[in-house]
Parts: sequence; structure tokens; C-alpha cells
Amino acid sequence: MKTLRYSLPIFLLIATLFGATACNNNEDQNENDEEEKLVIPVEVSNVSRGDISAYYANTATLDAEQEATVVSKVRGIINEIYVEEGDEVKAGQVIAKIEDEQYRIEAARAKATLDRLQNEFRRNRELFEKNLIAAETFQNSQYEYESQKAAYDLAQLNLEHTSIKSPIGGVVSERFVKRGNMIGTDQQIFRVTDFSPLQAILYVPEHEMAKIRKDQPAELRVDALPNQIFAGHVERISPVVDSQTGTFKVTVFVDETKNLLRPGMFGRVKIVYDTRKNTRMIPKSAIMSEDLAQTVYVIRDSLAFKKQIQTGYTNGLNVEVIDGLEDGETVVTIGQSSLQDSSKVNIINL
Repeated sequence: MKTLRYSLPIFLLIATLFGATACNNNEDQNENDEEEKLVIPVEVSNVSRGDISAYYANTATLDAEQEATVVSKVRGIINEIYVEEGDEVKAGQVIAKIEDEQYRIEAARAKATLDRLQNEFRRNRELFEKNLIAAETFQNSQYEYESQKAAYDLAQLNLEHTSIKSPIGGVVSERFVKRGNMIGTDQQIFRVTDFSPLQAILYVPEHEMAKIRKDQPAELRVDALPNQIFAGHVERISPVVDSQTGTFKVTVFVDETKNLLRPGMFGRVKIVYDTRKNTRMIPKSAIMSEDLAQTVYVIRDSLAFKKQIQTGYTNGLNVEVIDGLEDGETVVTIGQSSLQDSSKVNIINL
């Protein structure tokens, strides 16, 4: 009985020690599991160098620099139409014909009268030089001749105007009449549009005036052709600011239309006013803004460290880094929201 009394406490002590050891092993295992769970997957990118530009962006509707509405200078019936919408024409090309019989007769009558008066004028001049007629008679014949010459020139001009010509080169963008229509003076016949150059008119806020200069390069994208970029330049800058809108007018010429652009298309214009060569850049997605400060996570030895940076120009998906990063450093681009300083990471895109 005495032996049993001493053996029982010893047994309880051993059981207690064994249980405590088992608990410690479980706690260590849980800590290891938690450490494994704290490895955060991220995507990264390296600090690179390249050219980056600053630009002013705005939207505008494309317009033709040269466009003319062709009108009739005489009245009559449309006898022939030589071009249709979409046809290219040259400056001075005959594009329609008005019935000209009446104008030919009027010109012939004016020519006959002119010939008669010219003969009378020559005869009276000879007589006047010989002092055989009065000066008044000679002057009257001269005035009649000159008046008839002007009438003849006008008849010839009206006859020429029966051939309707395009005042500019371009493309027939609209036709307003049909063959056989009776038209009057100054009635619209065609609209001719010159597609080169096309222009975009921008109204730029006055605080941008110091940045915009003539001949600066520009880029244009249109909604109808989202994958195309068209080059242009600043052609004109208005020297005055509209006091009501606080803007000034900038005209951008599109240098290369690739025969794809048309007046009336809606476009987005970028005017490049500065370019920095071979500067440090990182993806825009790597930057976090906190309390007016900009930070990134930099990866070293599978650990993420937060760094504050100073940025410059932004162009598309890239941002210029002025200070805070060195060439070749690796920054986190996806997964920053789950990170803390010195967090362990697993890079999944390398």
C-alpha cells in the first residue's frame, strides 16, 4: 500500500510533462503553418529606362481645311452631270453643264453688234484725225464701241459659266441637283472637300498657353479606327483668350490620314509639349498614393519593403521616377494591398 501511495504522484507528474510537451509541439506547428500562410503572391516589374513625353489631351471633331460649295453663276437647266459623290476632282475641272443654247445666241448677237460698232469707231477716228467730223461724234462712237465690248465680254462670260467648274481640288462630298433640274443663280450644285489636310480645332484652357507652341508634334486617335494612330502637328495658335470660356483656339493639322480619316470623325488629340530621353520608368500600377505621398514596394530577398518615390511625367501605362528608385530594382505591380513592410512574397510572373 505504501508503494502504491508513492507511485501515483510520480505517474501524474510524468503524464503532466508529456501533455505539456505535446502542447508545445502543436503550438510550434501552428506557428510554422501561419508563417507559410503569410507568404503573399505578387506580380513585379523592373525599373527600366526609356523616353517619356508630357502632353495635353482633348477631343475634337475632324474638319476639312478646304471645303467649297459649288454654285451656279447663271440660271438654266442642268444638261449634264459629269461627277458623282466620292469622285476626285481637280481645281478648274468641269463637273456639270447647263444648257447653253440661249447664251450662245446672246454671245453671237453681242459679237455682231460689236463688230459693227468697231468699224464705225475706226472710220470716225480716221475722219476725226482729218478734222472732218466733230469731236463729240467721234467720242460718242468710241463710248458705244467700248460699252458694246463690255456687253460682249459679259455674254462670253455667261456662256463660259454654263460649264460649272470645281474651284478646288478634292472629293465630291455632296450633290444637290439632278439632271434636268432648273437652277437659278447662286444655287448650290455640289460640295467639294479636300481631305488633305484635315484639321482638329481644340479649345485649350488658358493655363496651358505657355506649353503649347506652333509645330509641336501631335497624335490623333479616332473612335472609328481605335487601333490606328495618326501623326499631326500644331499649325496655328490663337493669340487671344476667350474671356467667357477662358480658352484659346489651337488648330492641329493631321499630316498622315492614310486615306482612312474623313471630316466629321470624332477624335482624341494629344499635343506633345515635352519629351525626356532615357529616364527611369515603372508601371503606373506599381504606385500607391497615401496622404499626398507616392510609394512603391521594392522586392529584396523575397521580402517587400515600402519606399517613397518622386514621380514626373505620366504617359500611358508608365510613370517617370525622378527620385527614390535605382536602375534594375524590382517593384510590385499587383498585390500591394495585401503587403506590409518586410512582408514575405512569392513572385508569380517571373
